[in-house]
Amino acid sequence: MDTNIKQRSAIALDSVESSQISAIGHDPDTNTLAVKFPANKKGVSSVYHYANFDARQFEAFKQAESKGSYFGQNIKRNTEAFPYENVTDLYADPAPEAA
Repeated sequence: MDTNIKQRSAIALDSVESSQISAIGHDPDTNTLAVKFPANKKGVSSVYHYANFDARQFEAFKQAESKGSYFGQNIKRNTEAFPYENVTDLYADPAPEAA
């Protein structure tokens, strides 16, 4: 099993209906799952990449009735199977250029 996140570029995200997860995406070339979480009390949302997440697993996640429950039961608990990395900086809007 590969324990390193291979991808350090943004993965396209699709919004989902969930109180715990705001969007998900997947890169089948690197088997990387991207999960965007809703904004915290400071108004800041975060994005994490999870390694070793294949297309079949992503399809099951997308089809889950409760994305939050699926994430908690199948992904969050399995840090050895799906090591993760905070990649919020990859998804930040670029700073406006000074005039």
